[in-house]
Amino acid sequence: MPNTVPEACSDIIIAGKPTHPNDFKVVCQGSPESFSSKLCAERAFSKGSVIAPLEGLTPNAKRYSTVQISETKHIELNSDLVFMNHSCDPSTLMDVDRMVVTATRDIAAGDELTFFYPSTEWDMAQPFSCWCGSSKCIETVQGAQYLSTDTLNQFKLSNHIQNFIKQRDA
Repeated sequence: MPNTVPEACSDIIIAGKPTHPNDFKVVCQGSPESFSSKLCAERAFSKGSVIAPLEGLTPNAKRYSTVQISETKHIELNSDLVFMNHSCDPSTLMDVDRMVVTATRDIAAGDELTFFYPSTEWDMAQPFSCWCGSSKCIETVQGAQYLSTDTLNQFKLSNHIQNFIKQRDA
């Protein structure tokens, strides 16, 4: 079988080709309308290792598919990374300060790659309910602005989110 992105997800990836075929893959389930997709590791990654550089980015207004990289800028990932889901017990860190995605723990081939959305997002364009089941679950994912400092201190956060917290708590 050719190494292509499943049809249900192909509208987001240019020409339906995986962007990092040896590192991770998009797994889609259900119909295109179900938006049931995830990104899974194709190989093992050790804790702290770089999973992918953040490159080929396009600036865009805040929307459900962007990642906030500073107090005022959002970008489109323009790669399979757009399929990374949220988790309150994330397997990766979207390190927008260094412009890389790193492993927060050892990751085995087949494991889902996730990140904590409020680590980069102050105010989400499209909030949603979290069903991760983690003991640290925040229940509603709407951005760091809506979480207490104590809750946020449990996570690694980007510099711009840390700055927003300092401003809010001053």
